[in-house]
Amino acid sequence: MAKLVARDIPGGSYVNLGIGQPTLVADYLPSDKHVVLHTENGMLGMGPQAQGDDIDPDLTNAGKLPVTELPGAAYFHHADSFAMMRGGHLDVCVMGAFQVSTAGDLANWHTGDPDAIPAVGGAMDLAVGAKTVYVMMTLFDKDGTPKLVPKCTYPLTGLACVSRVYTDLAVFRLEDDQVYVTETFGTTVDELASRLRVPVLAGPSPA
Repeated sequence: MAKLVARDIPGGSYVNLGIGQPTLVADYLPSDKHVVLHTENGMLGMGPQAQGDDIDPDLTNAGKLPVTELPGAAYFHHADSFAMMRGGHLDVCVMGAFQVSTAGDLANWHTGDPDAIPAVGGAMDLAVGAKTVYVMMTLFDKDGTPKLVPKCTYPLTGLACVSRVYTDLAVFRLEDDQVYVTETFGTTVDELASRLRVPVLAGPSPA
């Protein structure tokens, strides 16, 4: 999934990678594609995850994973970082999700379970502030329940903000309340349609 997302991020973009699986996207961005990675704890120009001797405990992303810095990297106050997020200065953000609706609504901070620990972080700011929102998630829960749904039942992070969903079984594009399957992995559109509770259409959207 991370490799597919890295492939689809336009060159020249300023991009925020959410905590969890989205951080892996940094490891797959080709060196000839100029993409500037932003992390909400105050950095532009983040590189791939640090390994071995490259690990600096003072240099981490928002998920507290050690990262590298690229030439021209800049550091700034947390408040300035959130101003970038809220002010429409990020071209793309990539986040995980508990649910995404056909309308592009995002639920990724709380399942509503009384025992669950809510963890919104900067997700709400990114959902409304980034120009484009991609989601990386498994298509089904462990019990087989779809996470791509007609309407989110979990507390919402943002409304009509997600345009693409990258999953372990397919890539989806959401547009005008329609769900387009652009790629499949080990399955077919018909099989997906039989398991999902939303209508799906084969091929790219008309856009």
